[in-house]
Amino acid sequence: MLDRTVAPPLQPLARVALPTAEVMPLPNAARLHVLTNDAQPVVRLQVVLPAGKIAEPKPSLALLTARMLLEGTATRTARQIADEVAFYGASLDCESGPDRAMLTLYCLTRHLPTLLPLVHEVLTQPSFPEQELAQLKTRTVQNVQVERRKASYRASECFNQNLFGTAHPYGQLFDEAAFPAFTRADALAFHQAAYPLSEAEIFLCGDVDGHRQLVADTFGQGPAEAPIVAAAGTLTSFRPGHDYVTVSGSLQASLRIGRPWPNPRHPETHQLNLLVKVLGGYFGSRLMRNIREDKGLTYGISASVTNREQATALIIGTDVQGDSAPLAVAEIQHELRRLQEELIPADELETVKNYTLGKFANDLSTVFEQADKYRNVVLMRLPADYYLQFVRQVEAADAPTLQRLAQEYLSPEAMQVVVAGA
Repeated sequence: MLDRTVAPPLQPLARVALPTAEVMPLPNAARLHVLTNDAQPVVRLQVVLPAGKIAEPKPSLALLTARMLLEGTATRTARQIADEVAFYGASLDCESGPDRAMLTLYCLTRHLPTLLPLVHEVLTQPSFPEQELAQLKTRTVQNVQVERRKASYRASECFNQNLFGTAHPYGQLFDEAAFPAFTRADALAFHQAAYPLSEAEIFLCGDVDGHRQLVADTFGQGPAEAPIVAAAGTLTSFRPGHDYVTVSGSLQASLRIGRPWPNPRHPETHQLNLLVKVLGGYFGSRLMRNIREDKGLTYGISASVTNREQATALIIGTDVQGDSAPLAVAEIQHELRRLQEELIPADELETVKNYTLGKFANDLSTVFEQADKYRNVVLMRLPADYYLQFVRQVEAADAPTLQRLAQEYLSPEAMQVVVAGA
């Protein structure tokens, strides 16, 4: 009979290797990356372009342009685009991030040939209709106005400004006054500058056999041309400090604590990520045990590393009652010092290692998740064996190494502290 009071034995993680992608250089200098898995008759197509926030000449223009791609093309209205995608049971969206814009299509394999012309037209021939543009600008401004009433949103805005500086797109805020002034000509100009297919990284995964050449022919046409993008700006020299943002009427205080962090090409990046896991990267982490379980100050708190192409940051975030903010900050700083002053006990370190490796293995359970990892390697220009080294470094990590890294990178005095609340 199974004894449920005894945990099952742990098994070491077998060596993990991502599937090998077939990389096809296209005539226009774009690249098509293909990962094949025919377990299910579905495909995902992602076209990634250098049209993120970092490329925009004016704050939030990249966001506006990406969201307008599905609002009409040379031959289709927004309604026709939505109806065609829905008719085939597919999903199509475009999002703009800090560094890139990405259009994503999910569909059944048999519908891919039918939908490819639509995807190509959305990317290359958006019409930016005036009525839809006006509606999108109004909705976006209204949404941001609502978000800015939240302490968490205001804390993140201030934290990004302090970390990256207002001279860099990563630190620039949404401008409610300037955004409505964007015109159709602004969006068209940015699209022409930042969306050349010749700069695309195209990721096709799933049951793709028989269709890869069709995708290559669809997106490989046109001249090889470099994007004409704005200068990215200069990252501000980081200075630790403490900021308080007043949010009228807020009952809670939102905390953001962090600092610039070594980028993922750092030789000890995986040990650094493991250290962050110990601090606040899973439900049993030190911050959760202290701030949530022992002190009862919050429902949740986390520490994570955010990677952008030009900067990486450590971010500790939580929401607490307004009058509890000073105590929460003090306890977070206490946990940072503990990692600097004390060796992590062997049983705790083993638990975090097992969690980290187990979650990694679980995150590779589908071809789409595997493709996400592969895409990260490509876009962040990481070594091909990045994830193999991840497993090796996590397994080999020891308490003295993590303490040394904590002493170098987790000093409370080196952190930016932002508290937003009433």
